[in-house]
Amino acid sequence: MPRLASPAPSTQASTVYDRLRDDLLSGRLEPGRKLQMRFLTDLYQTGQTPLREALNRLTADGLVEGREQRGFYVAAISRGELAELTKTRCWVEGLALRESMAAASPQWEEQLLLAQHRLSRSPRSLNAEHFEDNPEWERLHRAYHRTLIGNCGSQSLIAFCGQLADQLYRYRRLSIRKAFPSRHVADEHQAIMEAVLSKDVEAAVTLLAAHYSRTAEVILLDEQIFPELNCGSDFA
Repeated sequence: MPRLASPAPSTQASTVYDRLRDDLLSGRLEPGRKLQMRFLTDLYQTGQTPLREALNRLTADGLVEGREQRGFYVAAISRGELAELTKTRCWVEGLALRESMAAASPQWEEQLLLAQHRLSRSPRSLNAEHFEDNPEWERLHRAYHRTLIGNCGSQSLIAFCGQLADQLYRYRRLSIRKAFPSRHVADEHQAIMEAVLSKDVEAAVTLLAAHYSRTAEVILLDEQIFPELNCGSDFA
């Protein structure tokens, strides 16, 4: 039998990057954890070279921290970072949405209608009695938000928005069960789309910012994520 060729190093690094990224975003690798090379090589069944390449890419994405002489760590979380990331996302996605609306076309509006329709038909939770995450909803949710800004004419801006979304997704995953029972996210998505289709730029941008800010507010007040709240610390 001929021997099968081993995957190219770049392919291995991309595969490890994707798997590591999923584990970081989902919280399976918790914030602040040291990413020991032995543990990672065993977990992902790969060598150190593709693993280091993947870790360097994730460091550039803001999901991993490289500490001199100390190795790699899962990026820590903080209330200050959450507030800053949310503010920045509101700014840049507000700009991207304005540009998308300025260049609006029937095709883009149809894509937005379709993205909203698909999202609205997907249940947020797989269980009606208690929260059970629905991966399909998450995929459609990302597609909806990407469609909102996807007509802005700048791939660099879209990529930056995607990076911010990834960093904030880590926080959202930590507090999702608390927010689920009382949050009417579907109504928020519908209202944003209606403002866009009505060509009301200011309303659309305001609604999008409020949508992100509400998510941040729930997380910022979660004492399980931020135990310092029990000590009565103030947040500025």
